[in-house]
Amino acid sequence: MFDGYDSCSEDTSSSSSSDESEEEVSPLPSSLPIIKNNGQVYTYPDGKSGMATCEMCGMVGVRDAFYSKTKRFCSVSCSRSYSSNSKKASILARLQVAGKPPTKKAKVLQKQPLVAKLAAYAQYQATLQNQAKTKAAVPVEGFSWGSYINSNSFTAAPVTCFKHAPMGTCWGDISEGVRVEVPNTDCSLPTKVFWIAGIVKLAGYNALLRYEGFENDSNLDFWCNVCGSDIHPVGWCATSGKPLVPPRTIQHKYTNWKAFLVKRLTGAKTLPPDFSQKVSESMQYPFKTCMRVEVVDKTHLCRTRVAVVENVIGGRLRLVYEESEDKTDDFWCHMYSPLIHHIGWSRSIGHRFKRSDITKKQDGHFDAPSHLFMKVKEVDTAGEWFKEGMKLEAIDPLNLSAICVATIRKVLADGYLMIGIDGSEAADGSDWFCYHATSPSIFPVGFCEINMIELTPPRGYTKLPFKWFDYLRETDSIAAPVKLFNKEVPNHGFHVGMKLEAVDLMEPRLVCVATVTRIIHRLLRIHFDGWEDEYDQWVDCESPDLYPVGWCQLTGYQLQPPAPQSSRDNQSSSSKQKKKSKSQQYKGHKKMTSLQLKEEMLDGEEYSFLQGASDQESNGSASYYIKQEP
Repeated sequence: MFDGYDSCSEDTSSSSSSDESEEEVSPLPSSLPIIKNNGQVYTYPDGKSGMATCEMCGMVGVRDAFYSKTKRFCSVSCSRSYSSNSKKASILARLQVAGKPPTKKAKVLQKQPLVAKLAAYAQYQATLQNQAKTKAAVPVEGFSWGSYINSNSFTAAPVTCFKHAPMGTCWGDISEGVRVEVPNTDCSLPTKVFWIAGIVKLAGYNALLRYEGFENDSNLDFWCNVCGSDIHPVGWCATSGKPLVPPRTIQHKYTNWKAFLVKRLTGAKTLPPDFSQKVSESMQYPFKTCMRVEVVDKTHLCRTRVAVVENVIGGRLRLVYEESEDKTDDFWCHMYSPLIHHIGWSRSIGHRFKRSDITKKQDGHFDAPSHLFMKVKEVDTAGEWFKEGMKLEAIDPLNLSAICVATIRKVLADGYLMIGIDGSEAADGSDWFCYHATSPSIFPVGFCEINMIELTPPRGYTKLPFKWFDYLRETDSIAAPVKLFNKEVPNHGFHVGMKLEAVDLMEPRLVCVATVTRIIHRLLRIHFDGWEDEYDQWVDCESPDLYPVGWCQLTGYQLQPPAPQSSRDNQSSSSKQKKKSKSQQYKGHKKMTSLQLKEEMLDGEEYSFLQGASDQESNGSASYYIKQEP
């Protein structure tokens, strides 16, 4: 980590005479410490000292700070390297013109552009100071995660909770105390310079950074996305030839910044040297525009349609249904969503499929390879298995805040099931929904009771409180065997109160500021900040629709901030209307096809659901499932 800092000499007592003449530079009005690419501490010329260029590495610095009487090299390392290597390895050899070494005059010309920039320092600094006096700070419009977290002392879910997100599986030991090299914004130099900062607090991809040397002073702390292009591991400046300059506020604190850094950084952690490469690789997505897929039909959940990938942002796909001529009939989902499949999937398992009116593929469109889609766990259907008519509990795909009484309506191939929500099904089954047997969104009878979640009974069921034993007897049905459900609970790392960015699955194009409010084994209750609890959604801990804080900023996706106060004030009076509107955004048919088919029975009525949240949290200490009553 310190190769760029400890290989230099600070011998400034040598004579200023040189074997080769060097031109003097124009005086500059101030002295500013600057650490260049090999770690040597330099100062801008004070009007008496000249500039020199290292003949080995090409670094420009104060001549009196260079090594030896000749002042040809910036450090002992460069001097020895020059002696041991051929001149072809030196910067002077690399600057040869037509095979001839540059002359003394050429050397002076080569360094003049940088010297000229340094000479402009005084004028530039004066201009900045004048601007600082007259220019008022312009508030940044929009939502800021940093301000939101600081002002409320929130914590955010760590990146390691999101395996599907960039760096989710290779985040490593990035934590508080890790040192990085970042741009120094407390500086008036005309060129971009850097300084070392330490992570004070982590919030997803975002880190609260503090410049080295500020100790407990948080006045200049700032938030930055760790995966951004301006954050580098310690040592990057040394290898990239970038200057390290201490912030102006603390320049006076130390005279030997090199010794300070060596002391502070000894034993400290930094980012892996290939961190930026890993970030880049983790943001390469296999789905491309013009790929054709099968996706759930948002107007008839029981079937799929062909859609074409129109956009890919951070692994999220904007799919346009193939028959949409103006490309406005679209659907958003993640590439790992269980709602999308390869072409031919529906036919292979016996799922309903809406045939396209388009008889042949449009030019440039091609089927997405089957290996790009998420694989479901293989199940053994040969023995005891799910049967039509069996009862269970399931998250209502049209009201994700509720877990409802449900029935298996059809058993498909490869472990897939068509599920219907009791009491609110369309006569033609157009609102049945396809869940895999291993889906974390279906549960055995009694799951809600044992975990103190309010179960939504069938619409119109009057025998309350709802009792499964009575209902099974009344409907002459049986409960699906407990052993057939997915009981795997990963060590997900989420805790109640953690902040994250989450898709509003009722309007899946939106990614919103959200909070984990309940955890039931692997099931998370997601609350959208600023909105009423009835908009909450039950989501699996491994859902590809959950993201770390800072994901939108990293990928360029638009983040929806918490609802403003004016919206909150209007929620109570208009919540039912909004809720109905949100459901129609996703399905479009619950109030049309379904009601038209059953208008005699449902005329003038609205769907109503019980609150799905509970004040108590189940952390897994209780039995996962309730024992069946005889």
